[in-house]
Amino acid sequence: MKLYNSLTKKIEDFRPINPPFVGLFTCGPTVYDYTHIGHGRKYVGDDTLKRILTQLSYRVTHVMNITDVGHLVSDADAGEDKMEKGAQKLGKSVWEVAEFYTDYFLQTITSLNILPADILCKATDHISEQIAMISKLVDKSLAY
Repeated sequence: MKLYNSLTKKIEDFRPINPPFVGLFTCGPTVYDYTHIGHGRKYVGDDTLKRILTQLSYRVTHVMNITDVGHLVSDADAGEDKMEKGAQKLGKSVWEVAEFYTDYFLQTITSLNILPADILCKATDHISEQIAMISKLVDKSLAY
């Protein structure tokens, strides 16, 4: 199988580090509003990759994050936090908003027949681990 490597900007052969095991980390939703068709397209794509890897006899462990804090409305790290904006709109706490829209997201992916992630983790539960992991990946030139 060949995949596009966004780091090298090339199509490359897929070579797992520890066959037949494959770790698949995918970004999940920022849970401040309803899931929409654009989100569905992304998660169907992730699901398709997971199913292909499984069909090719890889043992896939799929981890998906739920961004429940600190996502600004601008990709330029400016503006309001999407979670706080959603909370203000609904007159609820950010935790209530995150729980409501996480549940809605999970119902949506079930409706789309998307296989659930093996591990679903909230950003707020793993901030220090994420920083450490990203630092290691950057140090090894595996992320940018």
